[in-house]
Amino acid sequence: MSNRLLELPPLDLVRSFVAVGRSMSITLASQELCLTQSAVSRQIQALEAFLGYRLFVRGHRSIEFTNEGRRLFRSADAWLEQMSDVVAALRPTATEHAVTISASIGVTALWVLPRLGAFQLAAPEVDVRVAASNRFVDLERENIDLALRYCKPADAPDGAIHLFGEALVPVAHPSLAVTAIEDPAQLSRQVLLEFDDVSRPWLQWPDWLRCASAAKLKPKGILRFNQYDQVVQAALAGQGVALGRLELVRPLLDQGKLKLATGRARTTVDYAYWLIARSGPVSRHAGIVRDWILAEAAHSAA
Repeated sequence: MSNRLLELPPLDLVRSFVAVGRSMSITLASQELCLTQSAVSRQIQALEAFLGYRLFVRGHRSIEFTNEGRRLFRSADAWLEQMSDVVAALRPTATEHAVTISASIGVTALWVLPRLGAFQLAAPEVDVRVAASNRFVDLERENIDLALRYCKPADAPDGAIHLFGEALVPVAHPSLAVTAIEDPAQLSRQVLLEFDDVSRPWLQWPDWLRCASAAKLKPKGILRFNQYDQVVQAALAGQGVALGRLELVRPLLDQGKLKLATGRARTTVDYAYWLIARSGPVSRHAGIVRDWILAEAAHSAA
């Protein structure tokens, strides 16, 4: 009988694969694993070479699973999560588990991660695990302590705490010198950076231009992205004008990395950001993280 253990890929390659699969982002996976992006890319390539088939289809600023990759991810993700739970339970010196925060990929990249470094300096005794996902996770089943949700007030689960509302405003790199994207002359010279999510039309340019009485005007071009943080990264690179979600891009505005690109008031929508916690008593460390999130949200909204 063949030794099936020798047929399994190395654990570090599987771990990198799962990290990329959870966020569908090599950048976020590298941050979670404390590796460089190139190191994570090499590990994915090594795993594909070991297995003999591709796991991801790489596009421009995006990646997607192949059929084989999706099937392997479902098993590997569950297996690593189970192993993590067992290892944590058996570790004799562990008095507190890592506090797991779940948020969408865009909110993770633009709101959670920029603030996390300061929190780690202030509370070095608290271990934090960030699980970025665009799906609504089951906190109990997936062992997640806290989650940031984006939804209408009527859809917020019981016990959800309001963090801040959603407001939209066009933003661009200062080098583009855009002051009023709704102006026909300025719009005709600019590329619009579009969040390509048809399920959320209020976050797309057609809705905003219609409200600005500029629906019939044509931009120089449109670039589309399937993740919102990619839209913001493109704006930071000076590739066009983005429809900024104000609380997510506010630090970039404060730092002067982006500038308002309109003379109109910000547009508010009937969606907001909420903090939810798993049922049952909150651990001491989870309570520290919860209070930090609430304080950051209050400061941001103020």
